Amino acid sequence: MPFVMPRVHAAIAVLLVALTLAAPEAAAAESAAQTEDQRLAAFFDEVWKRNVKDSPILQAQLGMKGPDYGKWGDFSNAEAIRQNGLAREDLRRLRAEFDVAKLSEQSRVSYRIFEFLRERSLRNFDWRFHNYAFSTMQNPITQTVTFMQNVHRVDDVSDAEAYISRLNGIERVSQQFIDNLELAAARGVVPTSFSFDPVLEDAGNVLKGTPFDGSGKDSAVLADFRAKVGKLQVADDEKERLIAAGTAALSGPFRRGVEAAIARIDGLRGKSPGPHGVWALPDGAAFYRNQIDFWTSDATLTAEQVHETGLAEVARIRGEMEAIMRKVGFKGDLPAFFEHLRKDPANFYPNTDEGRQAYLDQSKAYIDAIYADVGQYFNILPKAPLEVRRVEAWREATAPIAFYNQPAPDGSRPGYYYVNLKDMTSKQKHEMETIAYHEGAPGHHFQIAIQQELQGVPMFQRFAFFGAYIEGWGLYAERLAKEQGRFTDPLQDFGRLQNEMLRAARLVVDTGAHAKKWTREQMIDYMLANNPMTPEDATKEVERYIDTPGQALSYKIGMMRILELREKAKAALGARFDIRDFHDAVLKNGAVALPILEDLVDDYIAAKRAG
Repeated sequence: MPFVMPRVHAAIAVLLVALTLAAPEAAAAESAAQTEDQRLAAFFDEVWKRNVKDSPILQAQLGMKGPDYGKWGDFSNAEAIRQNGLAREDLRRLRAEFDVAKLSEQSRVSYRIFEFLRERSLRNFDWRFHNYAFSTMQNPITQTVTFMQNVHRVDDVSDAEAYISRLNGIERVSQQFIDNLELAAARGVVPTSFSFDPVLEDAGNVLKGTPFDGSGKDSAVLADFRAKVGKLQVADDEKERLIAAGTAALSGPFRRGVEAAIARIDGLRGKSPGPHGVWALPDGAAFYRNQIDFWTSDATLTAEQVHETGLAEVARIRGEMEAIMRKVGFKGDLPAFFEHLRKDPANFYPNTDEGRQAYLDQSKAYIDAIYADVGQYFNILPKAPLEVRRVEAWREATAPIAFYNQPAPDGSRPGYYYVNLKDMTSKQKHEMETIAYHEGAPGHHFQIAIQQELQGVPMFQRFAFFGAYIEGWGLYAERLAKEQGRFTDPLQDFGRLQNEMLRAARLVVDTGAHAKKWTREQMIDYMLANNPMTPEDATKEVERYIDTPGQALSYKIGMMRILELREKAKAALGARFDIRDFHDAVLKNGAVALPILEDLVDDYIAAKRAG
């Protein structure tokens, strides 16, 4: 469906937008009178505008409306090949047309980020079909409805008609999704066996309700459209016309597209390699090396190095867990304490709507409290607001446990901290505080919203994606909250360690799955032996690691690098070290590759010394 690119990160990595299109010939005429910085900025702007022009989805995600507002874009393999050719030409021009020595410090940083992104894109291109088209974390069918609900605004009649146009366009997009499925299958790449049931379950939920059955209740997408049209200041007969047209689109092209995708997904079951890591795919070992590089932005890391680092971190965190266990007076060993936490009724909210609301309310309270003394730790705060939301019930089976959705740069949409509350018997109270800090403040919301709000940098830089930096910051934020005096309840502090343990264990099981041929059951057993998470959550986590090789490495690798750089700055600056200035150095350029981050911190240290 609209997100038929192999993974969400592929879309985020190329978020490019602008309000008007520059004339290339005009830019060329002016270039002679421009400084090197201005020439480079014009090049970045040209590429930025070109890429957004090609992507109606990204335009809408960033709050833009225009002639393409009712379109999805082109997700064919032919278009992917064309875009790869453009990326190659971009890199050639960057290196041929600009003299790095003549650039300012800020422009050199932008140059390096753009260069790194283009190099990475070219390295990844030949592996595009190894990225599963659907998984327990990536359901292209439900993403369509999520997009329409959360991104497609309806402020007037033309917006409503654009909504209808997108519903009518689903059939074509679905066929492109099916075509890509076939191309991947022809190369021996079919998703894991455990992905089929949850993906098909949630996809089937899209076709529940009016106009798809006689239940009398609107389907999720019709309910969304009806509510948006209902708020328009137009005559009732005009609203009725729009609803009728939307219903017809759902009954026709939308339904046919979804049903075709469901049928083709189900038809691939017999070709799945099973519940295995990517070692089971053609050239799986080389693909995994590529993914380690992609997610950590460190081409020197090997699977064996990551695995050993994980084992060492698991051992360290177990020791800290045992200390808290003794502090709360538990009599028994750590596995017994894990089991106690999994079964203690006091550690869970009721599995009711009231219990779910209580979880949301407490999560919001944790985030609100961060802002009370935030000035001691940050010079700059995000302008965008943050909301805590429950994952919509119809997509809970394939939604993550918790996640963050970035705000619209134009302020039309806040940042969202989403939490999956399908089964409250798996939502342990003692870990909710640290998750709120990771997904909300001072974690993803601070980093991503601040990045989008940066001034004086090229637009592409405001949306650059580097997994180890972004997830490393999220995990670092959990540690920072502890240093801020949070986690006053020992059990909540245990929850912080539980989540750090989760990230450490990921280093072990991710490499175990993809490089050491661990089974799904071995992975689940390892997670449960080192973490009090429920078996249901452990299973969901493990399936995620198998489906998305290397992504689970980004958290701990990134956090450890940020902490190493902070200690380096402290040692170099002594009494002149100010954590607020350090955070500026880390955040002021947005997401960057870890090697670039190290250089930025070195520059900060040198500047502080010189001052």
